Amino acid sequence: MRKPKDKVAPADAGTGAGAGEPQPRQRVRANALAKPRPRPQQPPVALYSPAEVEEIFRRFSIQRPQPRGELDYVNAFTLLVAVVLSAQATDVGVNKATGPLFRVADTPEKMLALGEARVGESIRTIGLWRNKAKNVIALSEALIRDHGGAVPRTREALVTLPGVGRKTANVVLNVAFGQPTIAVDTHIFRIGNRIGLAPGATPEEVEAGLLRVVPAHYMRHAHHWLILHGRYVCKARKPDCAACVIADLCKWPDKTASVPAPLVEIEPPAPAASLCQPDARLRHLLRHRRQRAGKVDAAAGVEPDRGREARPHRVERRIGDAEIGGEPDEGQV
Repeated sequence: MRKPKDKVAPADAGTGAGAGEPQPRQRVRANALAKPRPRPQQPPVALYSPAEVEEIFRRFSIQRPQPRGELDYVNAFTLLVAVVLSAQATDVGVNKATGPLFRVADTPEKMLALGEARVGESIRTIGLWRNKAKNVIALSEALIRDHGGAVPRTREALVTLPGVGRKTANVVLNVAFGQPTIAVDTHIFRIGNRIGLAPGATPEEVEAGLLRVVPAHYMRHAHHWLILHGRYVCKARKPDCAACVIADLCKWPDKTASVPAPLVEIEPPAPAASLCQPDARLRHLLRHRRQRAGKVDAAAGVEPDRGREARPHRVERRIGDAEIGGEPDEGQV
């Protein structure tokens, strides 16, 4: 009869040399489960040399020596309001609504006195007008309460205002105060990635890339040059490569032209009419109302009230469904 074999204790159960040491298979398993160390992310690299970037912005500067945005404003406050209202809206649509609004409310105090309801009525033609009207009143209150009614000159202070993000703050700092900032909107984001000038997955990455590659002496107007180039030439759906002045430098693989367009200066858009003066349509409306009031008095056999001409008339202008009223300046009547 065979004797049962003695059981051998596992190495890690004893106190020998191999006690407590993991077996090779266990060691491999532990290494397999270990998380790899995260590698530091390198910023995206532009596809252009410094000399090429210099030439790109040199051509932009010749094409538009004094670029300007297309939003109408009269001071830093109205610029801030216009940029807040321009989110998910066109500049043309914003200008139609803000023209009458800024005639009667061009300071935080006047805007707050106007009230949310009347502000909302005046911007009904703009998308998300209800929330934007709340933000305009709220940021007016914040400016009065925290900044003495003045628009702050730092990004940190601007982004604390209701409805103001980094892009809006950069626009105000650049346009109103001349600071070398770049506000990445949909046009700049598209150009930065499409042609490889400043590739990035987020607007912040594109902004950081542009700040690295744009020469310092072009930084003041780089924001407007890129926006206008994206709006009128390097468009989203059908880029007009034949009209591009940097077609020979562009490294977009799908471009349809490699010969640059003639480098000539583009006439800047006509400056907007003064927001403090009524336009022809408004003057005609006021004249028609005065004539109609005189005819009604004559038909009724009542002598017109001479004092009525001395009193300021209420100005009303309708744009679509939006109507705003206010007291005009003396020159408007």
